Amino acid sequence: MKSEKVAIITGASRGIGAAIAKRLAADEFSVVVNFAGNAEAANQVVEAIKSANGAAVAVQADVADPAAVKKLFDAADAAFGRIDVLVNNAGVMIPELPHLAATTDAQFDHLFSVNVKGSFNTMREAAGRLKAGGRIINFSTSAIGTAMPGYAVYGATKSAVETMTNIFAKELRGKNITANVVAPGPTATDLFLNGKSKELVDRMAKMAPLERLGEVDDIARVVSFLAGPDAGWINGQTIRANGGMV
Repeated sequence: MKSEKVAIITGASRGIGAAIAKRLAADEFSVVVNFAGNAEAANQVVEAIKSANGAAVAVQADVADPAAVKKLFDAADAAFGRIDVLVNNAGVMIPELPHLAATTDAQFDHLFSVNVKGSFNTMREAAGRLKAGGRIINFSTSAIGTAMPGYAVYGATKSAVETMTNIFAKELRGKNITANVVAPGPTATDLFLNGKSKELVDRMAKMAPLERLGEVDDIARVVSFLAGPDAGWINGQTIRANGGMV
């Protein structure tokens, strides 16, 4: 089945991104599964979508590289003839969660290059490539609200994404394209679990009144809503999906 609408999901080879790709394919989008390095995992997502009668392709691109981002959008156009939705899911976190004073220059630069510059590169490209009625869905974190030690620089990158998105939504006036942010709380993915003790994970799971970690499908459902027809009046907003943690 080939849909009339096409979605690019960055960082879609695993975790939340893979769940989003599968959900939007189930919503009858043709899907571009972007990945940075794990071609095998990305191809597994594509095959899962195709086996469910969906349409998908895997495209490698480092979102921190503007030339690679242009090629990503070109590949989406070549595969499906249009682009309607951009989901900026690609992101990095330092597993050790160093305090600001212990963060190295290399760690700082890596976080900003992927989380901020990557979102900037794809938003800039999307502004001239998405069809009318399009959706741009960026990713932040509910850690901005918790302000826990160890999240200073990571939180700063996501605060930048929220600010850019709010202003970008206004700059898209006249294009009939919305731009919003999803800010998950602790979610059971490798990105979140890596480097954390069981005690810390259990404690963070209890922070929400629903007393569990988020699941990738919890986040994919929010993206599905924002990408769909019922979210046309939501614009320039950050939606915290965290079970009431903050």
